[in-house]
Amino acid sequence: MFAFSFTFPATSFALRGFGPYTIGLGRAAIAAVLAVLALRLTRAPRPRGAQWTSLVIVAAGVVFGFPVLSTLALGHGSSASHAAVVIGLLPVATAVFAVVRAGERPSWLFWTASVAGAACIVTFTLRGGVGRVSVADLLLFGALVTAGLGYAEGGRLAREMPGRDVVSWALVVAAPITVPVTAALFAAEPARWSGAAVAGLAYLAVVSMFLGFFAWYSGLARAGVARASQVQLAQPLLTLLWSWLLLGEHAGMSTVTAAAGVLVCVLLAQRARVSRGMTPSSAIRRTVSQGAVSQDPVSRRGAADG
Repeated sequence: MFAFSFTFPATSFALRGFGPYTIGLGRAAIAAVLAVLALRLTRAPRPRGAQWTSLVIVAAGVVFGFPVLSTLALGHGSSASHAAVVIGLLPVATAVFAVVRAGERPSWLFWTASVAGAACIVTFTLRGGVGRVSVADLLLFGALVTAGLGYAEGGRLAREMPGRDVVSWALVVAAPITVPVTAALFAAEPARWSGAAVAGLAYLAVVSMFLGFFAWYSGLARAGVARASQVQLAQPLLTLLWSWLLLGEHAGMSTVTAAAGVLVCVLLAQRARVSRGMTPSSAIRRTVSQGAVSQDPVSRRGAADG
């Protein structure tokens, strides 16, 4: 969460020298090189079977969806501080996908706290947009939905392989698209190679797109996707601080109030109970496995002898 809190300020810096599409896909192309090195150095085993499908879902969410849409939102005039508070809805989206994809069952207290946090975000967005949702807000909402799916799927997959391998293989899966498209974008979109722009892009590629996911996916797998994702509700507060210190953006009282309300909600959500059930596919596999054992004559004879 701490690593991701710098993402929007870093994007603002990168936009000073590069186009939004170059940033959105370029960060993944650069990170793909690091991913290949990491996979080779750790001798990570290749994914198998349905894991490839999960990796495609992860790539769609966190390699393509969130980076491109959030960068376009900042390019359409959204400030880093405003974007940070809107993306405060991301933990709610992740929790919903945790139910659908990871088979988790949060308690009523969890959902109450999460919905209350979402209400703070929606109120802030409508107030900041003078009673309407802007194009930048729509892009941010699209970004948080795709990221929520990528987070939940990646957290579920991290129960089967290290979180490091999840993001690395997702970047490799996306590389046949991100690498050539990035090369074409660098040639087509004019670039101003300033120190701030390069530093911003470097942070997005190395930390936001790669290293940050090592801890994030591992944490989601260990603590549970829904519960661990609520920690990210506190991210807007950190991003507001970095936006003020690094970009000189002024966070008004409404922004601070919304972020503080979200922080209270994350504390409540962390105290709520979240049970881990089985996904539909896991239930089917378990049923098939039990059926196979019950039909095995050796198993039946052993049970009868016992």
